[in-house]
Amino acid sequence: MAAMLQPQIILLKEGTDTSQGKAQLVSNINACTAVADVVRTTLGPRGMDKLIHDDKGSVTISNDGATIMKLLDIVHPAAKILVDIAKSQDSEVGDGTTTVVLLAGEFLKEAKPFIEEGVHPQNLIRSYRTACNLAIEKVKELAVSIQGKSLEEKKTLLAKCAATTLSSKLIGGEKEFFASMVVDAVIAIENDDRLNMIGIKKVPGGNMRDSFLVNGVAFKKTFSYAGFEQQPKKFMNPKILLLNIELELKSEKENAEIRLSDPSQYQSIVDAEWNIIYDKLDKCVESGAKVVLSRLAIGDLATQYFADRDIFCAGRVTEEDLQRVAAATGGTVQTSVNNIIDEVLGTCEIFEEKQVGNERFNIFSGCPSGRTATIVLRGGADQFIEEAERSLHDAIMIVRRAVKNSTVVAGGGAIDMEISHYLRDHARNIAGKSQLFINSYAKALEVIPRQLCDNAGFDATDVLNKLRQKHHIKSGEGALYGVDINTGGVADSFANFVWEPAVVKINAINAATEAACLVLSVDETVKNPKVKAPANCDKSESAQGEAAASAMGGRGRGGAAFRGRGRGMRRR
Repeated sequence: MAAMLQPQIILLKEGTDTSQGKAQLVSNINACTAVADVVRTTLGPRGMDKLIHDDKGSVTISNDGATIMKLLDIVHPAAKILVDIAKSQDSEVGDGTTTVVLLAGEFLKEAKPFIEEGVHPQNLIRSYRTACNLAIEKVKELAVSIQGKSLEEKKTLLAKCAATTLSSKLIGGEKEFFASMVVDAVIAIENDDRLNMIGIKKVPGGNMRDSFLVNGVAFKKTFSYAGFEQQPKKFMNPKILLLNIELELKSEKENAEIRLSDPSQYQSIVDAEWNIIYDKLDKCVESGAKVVLSRLAIGDLATQYFADRDIFCAGRVTEEDLQRVAAATGGTVQTSVNNIIDEVLGTCEIFEEKQVGNERFNIFSGCPSGRTATIVLRGGADQFIEEAERSLHDAIMIVRRAVKNSTVVAGGGAIDMEISHYLRDHARNIAGKSQLFINSYAKALEVIPRQLCDNAGFDATDVLNKLRQKHHIKSGEGALYGVDINTGGVADSFANFVWEPAVVKINAINAATEAACLVLSVDETVKNPKVKAPANCDKSESAQGEAAASAMGGRGRGGAAFRGRGRGMRRR
């Protein structure tokens, strides 16, 4: 009787939505699987593209997993985890974003029947983490080092890695052309970690083959004044002065007040302003520089002044381009024109202004430091060039990772099939339920070769059976066999130069497993209700505001009797 009379405990706000238990976990798994299905068809060289049209009316065509995930406005809290791992994979290694989302979705799909049958999620998580560690160890074991090779050999190997990445992109038809360009750009910046040292400039028009690499800096002609066309447009071994100051007459920003007793004194003030600008310009000329660049404006007076003295100038150069010119030419950006010494001036072999399509570019080539490069992209439609830029970004990231980590593995699903085979063999030595969970993890890894076949229009079951047979050869000679996209059969991926850096695969397996474990560890979702402001709140607040204003007398809306004379009002 006493138990029946206990009062009800209200813990959460009215309208709070809570869902828990097995049904909640299955719902989260279904949401993640639905996200994986969105990007599933974009995997591999024969992957399809997605056209995404946002609320602002801009259109994006892409098959890059991270870009698609970013543009999809996913609201499901569990599915957002997959968006996060795609972003982290993109920022960490640059490629494999679709792979990581697919693997995470497949791990959860394989876990779903076990959850429905009442298996505790922690048992699955434990087995998945064990399988993940085993898989990563196997990748490291199978990886082939490209260290200790000559520069030419290294360039060839890196170009193969870049071509593998580009083969699944929109510019896959010209992958050899762009792969060598990307490798040259990455080798040019050497060990510099700043990705912005490789500039990508987009110029609509022409075709892809018109794209070119500048071993130095290229940027679009900035806004210019009269007199610009009289300046020389080509120099050999010029000195380059980089500034962060304005070279133009400026009106006073503050309300300055000058009292004069004699009108003739006004001319001396005007002359002083002109003397200041001429003094700056004289010092620039005396420095011996033939090219003057500034982040701020260079006015019409300065432009004409430099033109008369055969000096090229450009104002309003973007911060990024100015920093790249400084890195390439060995110059230092100056915030004053006083005491300009030779050490702060940059130099290059050739400076020229060149017409590219409808745009004019300022190009610095043959730079002594050479720690920067610029890729000028050409193409028909704007969307196409945008996608080409994203593709090149992925390829640049991959080549940089390959240079730093210098180990590669076979692509085309070969490494996934080999790990899957290894985990199946390992699972046979484990007693208990864990054997089933590691087997399901191994089966999930087969999603990569299966999806490659599906996207290319081949019979996935037939190809997977051939791959399983190859990878089960005891001698290990079939370990490098993957899907042959061209014939619909199987082939030695390593011999066909379908390579990818080992770090991409390691990162993808790690991130996908962690994401799957995170989703499996959630057993309850609590959604707080939106706080609604009371209807009378605004009125009462405005009433208080008016009362305060009238109490303050001279300020606010009230207090007409005490109203003072504001700034600029006529005296009564």
